[in-house]
Amino acid sequence: MVTLQLVGSLRKELADSLSTCRLLVVGAGGIGCELLKNVVLTGFKNIEVIDLDIIDVSNLNRQFLFQKKHVGKSKAQVAKESVLQFCPTANITAYHDSIMNPDYNVEFFRNFMLVMNALDNRAARNHVNRMCLAADIPLIESGTAGYLGQVTVIKKGLTECYECQPKPTQKTFPGCTIRNTPSEPIHCIVWAKYLFKLVELSSMVLTNQFYFYLSQLFGEEDADQEVSPDTADPELSWNPADTETRATASDQDGDIKRVSTKAWARSTGYDPVKLFNKLFKDDIQYLLTMDKLWKKRKAPLPLDWPEHQKLTCPQGVTGMGLKDQRVFGVAGYCQLFSRSVETLHSMLADKGDGAELVWDKDDPPAMDFVTAAANLRMYIFSMNMKSRFDIKSMAGNIIPAIATTNAVIAGLIVLEALKILSGDVEQCRTIFLNKQPNPRKKLLVPCALDPPSANCYVCASKPEVTVKLNVHKTLVLALQDKILKEKFGMVAPDVQIEDGKGTILISSEEGETEANNCKFLSDFAIRNGSRLQVDDFLQDYTLLVNVIHCENLEKDVEFEVVGDAPDKAPAPTRSQEEGKNVANGNKESSEPSTSSEAPAEQNDILLVDSDEEVPSSSTMAVSMESGGHKRKLHDAETGEASAKRQHLSQPSADDDNDIIALD
Repeated sequence: MVTLQLVGSLRKELADSLSTCRLLVVGAGGIGCELLKNVVLTGFKNIEVIDLDIIDVSNLNRQFLFQKKHVGKSKAQVAKESVLQFCPTANITAYHDSIMNPDYNVEFFRNFMLVMNALDNRAARNHVNRMCLAADIPLIESGTAGYLGQVTVIKKGLTECYECQPKPTQKTFPGCTIRNTPSEPIHCIVWAKYLFKLVELSSMVLTNQFYFYLSQLFGEEDADQEVSPDTADPELSWNPADTETRATASDQDGDIKRVSTKAWARSTGYDPVKLFNKLFKDDIQYLLTMDKLWKKRKAPLPLDWPEHQKLTCPQGVTGMGLKDQRVFGVAGYCQLFSRSVETLHSMLADKGDGAELVWDKDDPPAMDFVTAAANLRMYIFSMNMKSRFDIKSMAGNIIPAIATTNAVIAGLIVLEALKILSGDVEQCRTIFLNKQPNPRKKLLVPCALDPPSANCYVCASKPEVTVKLNVHKTLVLALQDKILKEKFGMVAPDVQIEDGKGTILISSEEGETEANNCKFLSDFAIRNGSRLQVDDFLQDYTLLVNVIHCENLEKDVEFEVVGDAPDKAPAPTRSQEEGKNVANGNKESSEPSTSSEAPAEQNDILLVDSDEEVPSSSTMAVSMESGGHKRKLHDAETGEASAKRQHLSQPSADDDNDIIALD
């Protein structure tokens, strides 16, 4: 095989830098596959890639490093093997693991000259952002959503970090996460909407000698809309050695029949118990056979209908206020699931043969169904269940990943990397890939990098925030999980009360402070004005939390962040050429190039309706309220208003914010 590389077209000094540069690529999915191919062909020789995921059959339409025979294997390992065929002399190390594993600490990150993110979730992005800041390593962030894409560079002290700007709720999620490994309530809510009838995924389910396209019970049938694990398709053989055998068995399926879910559901009379057992017991038991999924995750717990029907009334009701704002126990949601299925079946029957129901969040039976199904799945995967009110407000829009978008973004990432390795970090830009050409007929729009935000609680020299809460009602466990981990993105926080005695409230060492979890903050003399020092040693991150006691928070609001980091490290002087239109390839080019690089920022896709390079600074945003929230621009694609940065006064109608592609 002939090895083709770009070394001949690069300056010798730059080519030498590529060959000696130690590069970390985080993620080997849609963008990651294209990126790994690009970096080896560009001349990078020392590459380490990490990805926790296993190859799914749904990946094969765009993640070209993978083939049918690879399904069920580690993405990182297979990507390494495939890329070595492009450049056998490359030194590539693959890790089938989570980048949030404590083994990959700050010292690990300091081994690299450059980090490239090709991730699909915000928690991992936040973590890598903090690790690169702690190690003082340049990070190239990226994201795609359908035909939209974005790349940006993050450099400590020079640019905004990934968390400098507030992020709206994530709107899209990887398909394999929805089906197999949900980790957040929104994953279960989207799954429940798929079940009723929503968007696009694919797999098949084997039950009682039947293959079922389990994607919708009441809506229009679509074989691409899936919620269940694939138990029959040979490509989902979790033991690679069984793949060939299962493939043969699939071709010789004998009396196995292929039936749509709706047809099967009709044949059972839409029996709620049979549906319950299929969705919350049989499918979960099958997921447990995929042992690779649970080596580093908590395994799900199948539900048993008879056991939960012993309880004749909703147990464990929590929350105050209206019924929609309360959270019921498992028995309550079992009953709600049964009632909603019966109601929807009746509605379907009233419409006559061939009828379909359309999902509508304002339709009570449809909302009951999604609330019950989502909460039962949350319980199975050890998550805190949500009220009907919360679930109704947590709708997600799935945008399919597109191979060409991934390819364009991966190319831009490498071009930004060339600037960094040339010592021209100040020439780096954020680049947005638009869905349609702007009035100047440009699809790629470069923007100058923003300086660090003065209100960032991550990259400030002394990060500090103020949290308003009720110390008599806030549990230590809520402080740990909802505030420190969920809100502030910590992995393993340690909390010490600044009370003159150094009282340890929370320890990351297992078992040391678990007895504190069910106690209120006030039990530890935490009151208005108390200060908590929070350390996450894995992230090398310290945050000072000022507590304000408040007994009149808004209904259903447990806490409120009312202050950020006031003390920001001064940013280096920016180039005077920043406001000018420059070539994207390198500073020596004489003409602007719209096909050039752009650093990866957040997955928050924002379209800019101009090809001129402009600052993407928050100084150009129109403030709607205090606290750093930006002007809300209408999202023409979803019909929603989403918080976005206003780079120019006339943003594209195709704006979309914080969209995470399915890759």
